[in-house]
Order: sequence, then structure tokens, then C-alpha cells
Amino acid sequence: MMISTRGRYALRVMIDLAEQQTSSFTPLKEIAARQEISEKYLESIVKNLVQNGFLEGLRGKGGGYRLVRAPEEYTVGSILRLMEGSLAPVACLEQRAQPCNREEKCRTLPMWKKLYGLLNDFFDGITLADLIDSERSGDNYVI
Repeated sequence: MMISTRGRYALRVMIDLAEQQTSSFTPLKEIAARQEISEKYLESIVKNLVQNGFLEGLRGKGGGYRLVRAPEEYTVGSILRLMEGSLAPVACLEQRAQPCNREEKCRTLPMWKKLYGLLNDFFDGITLADLIDSERSGDNYVI
């Protein structure tokens, strides 16, 4: 499984807005500059986030984007699933997958199901608040 730039950039936008901790709107130009991502590319990402109720957008002077809910209410899993469509490691576990004629005798299916569960549990166990708090606490060491 590989998370696309759309998924990674959506996370960066959401984290950026969570770090602002403001009720005012943040212009896309500012987000793009801070994240070093093309404003044009971010337009399609924030459009999807707005259409699905993750962000609120306002046009015109003083416009921009802001979170609809508190950072604690957004999971990494929900953001990635929105942008990626699924976190399924194999096609047969996708939501509307065609039934596999080998499912009954597939020796690897239990392994893929377990991985799929682990991925969902892992990403659903991390919120935007967790990500911004880990940056602030200084506990972000690497071994």
C-alpha cells in the first residue's frame, strides 16, 4: 500500500489548519506557502475536503478555509480514506470488490484481512490533535 500525494497533502493541510487554532479563515495561498505545495494542486484537495464536510470554505476578502470540528475529532484514517478511497492492501478487500472465486481456498486472505484491520485501527487511532501535540511536546525522536 502506498499513500498518494493527495492523501499526504490532505493530511498536511488539515494539520496546518489545526495548528492555526483560530475561528478565522486561512487563505489557501498561506497554507500553500507554509507547506511548500502548489496552490493549484491544493485547490482540488481542499475542494474534496469541503464537499465532504471536513473543512469550511469562504470566498472573497477574509476568506479561506478552516476546520469544521475540533482537531481531536478528525482521525488520520478518515482523512486518508476520503482521499485514497480505501486502505485495502489487496483488491478483493475493496468495498465493492467483485466476489473472488478463490476466496474459500485462499491461504493468504486471512493475512490480508488482518493487515487491513491493523491499518484501519492504526490510522483511526491517531487524530490531528495527536499529530500537532507530538510536534509541540518534543517527543518526536527517531531511533
